[in-house]
Amino acid sequence: MQDAYRSGFIAVVGRPNVGKSTLINALIGSHIAITSSRPETTRKAIRGVLTTDNAQIVLVDTPGIHRPRTLLGQRLNDIVDDSLSDVDAVAFLLPADQPIGPGDKRILSRLRSDFARKNDDGSLTWKVPLIAVVTKIDELDQAALVDKLIAINEFAAFSDIVPVSALEKDNLDEVKQVFIEAMPEGPQMYPEDQISEESPSETIAELVRGAFLEELTDELPHSLAVVVDAIEYPDEDEDENADSDKPRAANAPKPKAQVHVSVYVERDSQKPIIIGRKAEHLVRVKKKLRTPINRIVGCKANLDMHVKVAKEWQSDPKKLERLGF
Repeated sequence: MQDAYRSGFIAVVGRPNVGKSTLINALIGSHIAITSSRPETTRKAIRGVLTTDNAQIVLVDTPGIHRPRTLLGQRLNDIVDDSLSDVDAVAFLLPADQPIGPGDKRILSRLRSDFARKNDDGSLTWKVPLIAVVTKIDELDQAALVDKLIAINEFAAFSDIVPVSALEKDNLDEVKQVFIEAMPEGPQMYPEDQISEESPSETIAELVRGAFLEELTDELPHSLAVVVDAIEYPDEDEDENADSDKPRAANAPKPKAQVHVSVYVERDSQKPIIIGRKAEHLVRVKKKLRTPINRIVGCKANLDMHVKVAKEWQSDPKKLERLGF
């Protein structure tokens, strides 16, 4: 007898920079969430869709829960609230190479208030499965990993504990299986080939921000925001024949889609950092993203980027809203 089909939502939570985006990208097999060694890289609840023969799981990549220092920080925590409001399981990521700290305890306290009920004897029962995913296991030897797993087991009454190295693709199948088993029976929600809930504009904006994170590393202002203002597709009638008496030459280039992107910083002094000497950073980012953006828009595209200043946007409600937060 065939197993029942399972489907549902898993919120992926953890401190900033514990490997949430890396794990989701590895499970789905495609780069849908940007990754960086910088904390607070993820700013949106990106939903990745993982489909197997017997299940479909929507993985919600949340911004790291942290103490907010700006209005943006508070908005990121609000995004986490929304992400946790209606999920079927929670994956709590804990890095193998770092001790359990105050940030982890704060997250656990938050999860208990949202997902646990107290029994008569004072113990807690989770309303949904709480899965500990121990990331970055490639950083430890076997003995140290065993000690880490024991410490995590004592940290909370997890429904399951599964170690993984998303970077080395070690134990990914086991993580996938644990996630599937945590899902309720349910129908397939998305087409088999859909891997994200993000719109083309949102995906491109995140790709551009991710490319700058990699390009500039420590130089990059944390106050970088990216908005896709418009995607203009070539007119099909124009493409075929602007004038039927004058067919296009066989070697004439086809019109490209135009992707208009605004890159925002908070201060005038930050613009040159983004642009680079002789616009070298803009040129490299455009070159790196040419193929992925062509795939997203479905044809050859020209990436038109402009760097702008939105002063103190991280603390300005109107500017935050304009920038999509």
